[in-house]
Amino acid sequence: MSALRSVGGAATAATEADRLARVTLSVAVEPGDITTSRLVRDLGPQRALSQQLVPKPGSGLAERLAEVDPARHLEQAERKGIRFLVPGDAEWPAGLDDLDQVDQLDHRCRTGDDPDVAEPVTFGGTPPGIWVRGPMPLTELVGSVAVVGSRSASVYGVETARAIAGHLALSGVPVVSGGALGIDFVAHDAALRAGGATAAVLACGVDRVYPEKNRALLAHLAAEYAVVSEQPPGSGPTQLRFLARNRLIAALTCGTVLVEAALRSGALNTVGWAEQMSRSVMGVPGPVTSYTSAGVHQCLRRGGATLVTQGSEVLEVVGRAGEHLVEVPRGPERPRDRLSAVERRVLEQVPPAAPAAVDAVASLSLLHVRDTMGALSRLEAKGFVVREDGGWRLAGAG
Repeated sequence: MSALRSVGGAATAATEADRLARVTLSVAVEPGDITTSRLVRDLGPQRALSQQLVPKPGSGLAERLAEVDPARHLEQAERKGIRFLVPGDAEWPAGLDDLDQVDQLDHRCRTGDDPDVAEPVTFGGTPPGIWVRGPMPLTELVGSVAVVGSRSASVYGVETARAIAGHLALSGVPVVSGGALGIDFVAHDAALRAGGATAAVLACGVDRVYPEKNRALLAHLAAEYAVVSEQPPGSGPTQLRFLARNRLIAALTCGTVLVEAALRSGALNTVGWAEQMSRSVMGVPGPVTSYTSAGVHQCLRRGGATLVTQGSEVLEVVGRAGEHLVEVPRGPERPRDRLSAVERRVLEQVPPAAPAAVDAVASLSLLHVRDTMGALSRLEAKGFVVREDGGWRLAGAG
């Protein structure tokens, strides 16, 4: 297979050697390694691998690179129904290329032996390739929306996420999420129940199941839709891989909906990437006392997200100008809403009990007696006022 890759501003054909080099990098290098991404972007995969990628002493990278047999990895993946996509392939999601155009994000993660010490970790860049399992071409994710949020979702969060994801799916918008418990599961499940398309982006190999509780869901997606990962088959999930995975969710979609997220939720990391790539970010507000909505409220307060409460509002944000305009909600219409301005003005001056003469009502309304009399006659016909003892009072007040 051949592909096109822009290196140094010129379009060049990616040979099979390029693809194998990308497999090697995918297998040996941890996801989101910004140094590797920049080398591949500037030099191409082969030169990055053979000339410029210098492993740090003690990192184990040199040994991992030497052990990789890329052709064998591709053969084993193919036997499992897994394909490896690289930039330039017809199915390659163009949105992933945007990751090379944004700043990396720094995170503090517990990576050492001391659980109380968080070390800074940097992620960024387009992955050397992605592994996909499932028959759905990733070209079908164009215009898709990510629905993400808390693993410990409340009943409110579950119901809201289900309504939004289901509405998107019914409208023909694919739903992307991370295949995790909570909001992720609900987003996938709602899209499927609505007969729509959905894809899961994992922090482990696409042949692995994590979490175990979602085995049936992930198996169905792999059989009927798509499961995606930059991690090679057989890889297990880690905290760092979850964080690196989040940038792919943001890049694959045109917008991200945040439904419940605590202040340190990993879903906020997805939002950060979406913001950097100028993707639409939307937040569903929760009760002000809700711990699981505190992160969403923070996004809304700083202006980083558009408030949404239903699927139609999401469509309005991500759609083309004027495509999905939402009617401004109003309370139920009352009988008085159908009155003219003059009629409402007169009605406000009609007393509820003791009748008032027409000239008194006209004086209070600042209207001519003739106009006031016409309005009172119309109001009487509509059942708002009654005439008695030579005056007018509100109907039903006697």
